[in-house]
Amino acid sequence: MEFGVGIFPTHDGMKPGDVARFVEERGQDALYFAEHTHIPATETDRAPGRPLPSKYWHTYDLFVALTAAAAATSRLRVASGICLVIERDPIITAKEVASVDHLSGGRLEFGVGAGWNRTEMRHHGTDPRVRMRVLRERVEAMKTIWTNEEASYSGRYVNFERIWSWPKPAQRPHPPILVGGSGPTVLDRVLAFGDAWFPNYWPGVYDRIAELRARAERPIEVQVMSVPSDPAIFERLRDAGVHRVAQWLPSGPKWRVEEALEKWERAITEYNPE
Repeated sequence: MEFGVGIFPTHDGMKPGDVARFVEERGQDALYFAEHTHIPATETDRAPGRPLPSKYWHTYDLFVALTAAAAATSRLRVASGICLVIERDPIITAKEVASVDHLSGGRLEFGVGAGWNRTEMRHHGTDPRVRMRVLRERVEAMKTIWTNEEASYSGRYVNFERIWSWPKPAQRPHPPILVGGSGPTVLDRVLAFGDAWFPNYWPGVYDRIAELRARAERPIEVQVMSVPSDPAIFERLRDAGVHRVAQWLPSGPKWRVEEALEKWERAITEYNPE
């Protein structure tokens, strides 16, 4: 089983490239970057915690951060955790994903989701009531761009005919698509257009993994974020067939990041003392 970490890449903390180099040197397998373009100042809509930490509105652009991380490393997998696809133009996003994957030599993993902030979605012109359908069409459209020399897509929310877009991703047919979320319909989305399921850890995740395995007719990976620093949980997730577990690091100066990483590493060492 692999291990990774995630972070909100803020302008007032360690730079994305420095974080990436640091966690690669410490033996982590992957680094995930969170994304928010902005946070509405009056936001009260389904926030994961109140008050929201300022890191939510102080992040660098996702793909700028991923490019810096890829350029600073040679082995580390760099990932979006998650990209808010419903707030992005799919043709531009397909270009950004392909560019980072090409420049990194095929080390990008593309975590996608709809997010929780309905006001933020509306600011980008997305009706929250149809966000999951928009997510699916935009991911499908990007796949078409990545895998065809001349791409066309016809949907309700995405339409284009006979476009050329290069470079193509280094990974074939495209970077792995990690579908985030843990709601009642998330496995439908994983099965429809994902290569992996990417939930946050909660005690019910084991039953949902079993459900995914029972429904899947093709190999689907599972990566789990927000995992406690607990070797017993690592073992149980490994036994459930999880490919990678990860934990969020705090944004900020290097000493704060290092302190949290050391706690994570102690749990990994206890789990795998060799």
